[in-house]
Amino acid sequence: MNKILQPGQSYTFSNYFQMSFPIEDILKELDYNYTSQKIDLPIVDQLPSSFSQLNETIKRNLRLTSLLTEDARKQAAIAPILFELCDYYQTKLNIEYPVNASEYLKGTLDYYIKNSKELLVVEAKNADLTRGFTQLAVELIALACFEDSLAANIYGAVTIGNIWKFGFLDRQHNLIYEDLNFYIIPDQLETLFKILLGLLAA
Repeated sequence: MNKILQPGQSYTFSNYFQMSFPIEDILKELDYNYTSQKIDLPIVDQLPSSFSQLNETIKRNLRLTSLLTEDARKQAAIAPILFELCDYYQTKLNIEYPVNASEYLKGTLDYYIKNSKELLVVEAKNADLTRGFTQLAVELIALACFEDSLAANIYGAVTIGNIWKFGFLDRQHNLIYEDLNFYIIPDQLETLFKILLGLLAA
């Protein structure tokens, strides 16, 4: 089989989004395997009191605009949730965070949060969650190479604003997991936010 990644070529994260190859084939060339299954994600029991305001904000934003463009998705639906998450943990939301792990693994991460844990969020271009997850998987691999974190798993999410999907990188087994579940907002915002809180909980 011909190689997807050509020696001497440089690849950014957005290049992987544009590829039409199966995710298994792409990740195999980066020495990772892939599986899709239902994942038991970390989740907190209680929501912070500020959640009610976030809930109202998201409902208002979705009522007042359509999520047809990348900027609309980011400003109306994604950023408010992640800012609230970072405010709760008193940590920084890194936007367009640069990473250069290798010639095959470089570019900017849409959203990257790090406290004692790490969380990566990708806004899927063209509202394409399938290709967006491929990009997320590659960015998780880059993060595993780039960061000196000792965490066994690095979690990430891909979203088109009103739909979210999770996955994680298993360092020990060089394996990317994709969750079969989708989380739709505003109806499942409470569950989604509990998961996001759980992923960053100490």
